[in-house]
Amino acid sequence: MKIGGLQKFSMIDYPGKISAVIFVQGCNFRCPYCHNRELVLPEYFRRSIDEEEVFEFLKSRQGKLEGVVITGGEPTIFPDLPDFMHRIKMMGFYLKLDTNGSNPEMLETIIDRRLADFIAMDIKAPIEQYSEITGSQISKEKILKSISLLKESKIPYEFRTTVVSGLHTYFDILKICTTINGAERYAIQNFHPSENLVDENFKTKSGLKKEELEKINEKLKNRFTQFIIRN
Repeated sequence: MKIGGLQKFSMIDYPGKISAVIFVQGCNFRCPYCHNRELVLPEYFRRSIDEEEVFEFLKSRQGKLEGVVITGGEPTIFPDLPDFMHRIKMMGFYLKLDTNGSNPEMLETIIDRRLADFIAMDIKAPIEQYSEITGSQISKEKILKSISLLKESKIPYEFRTTVVSGLHTYFDILKICTTINGAERYAIQNFHPSENLVDENFKTKSGLKKEELEKINEKLKNRFTQFIIRN
């Protein structure tokens, strides 16, 4: 695992749990609005943190922290992810994985081995727009397979979409909802520009307007067991 960052305390990254957050370096997507370029673009990578340093920290927080979140970047690009997760589970922590869903084979392994207690999968766009939005040649079938795996699993999960004005529309969200039909939990995250964007041109972009978010909420609030708008 290439670890690019460690947040030692968070109350928002794992629903309902106080957690630490581990950030991996490397991603197979190039979403222009991503605000973690230091974890996505190799030219911005910082010195990696040694795994044992992370485990020493977690050992010191046993009984104090409830959970650990593994995010990125994209964790599932690392073949040793299951072993890394297993070590954390054996320390008694609840474990949440954030993923873009591009590696359903790895996701299936994690689900089958019960290595995650919560999985959050980003749905970047309507399925026909994935290559355009992610700047990759990702197979649509892989994304659909990952969606199915989560919906069929016994593990709590969340689908979520970061919405950007000019990239996403009200009708795009409706298309995504059709793709994830039957999901229990879906979250809309409104985009806010930052200094660490993958594409600096997006510093002038914004999220959807309040009126658009209200329209989306009115349409979708009864379609999922949990529908969330994070503005």
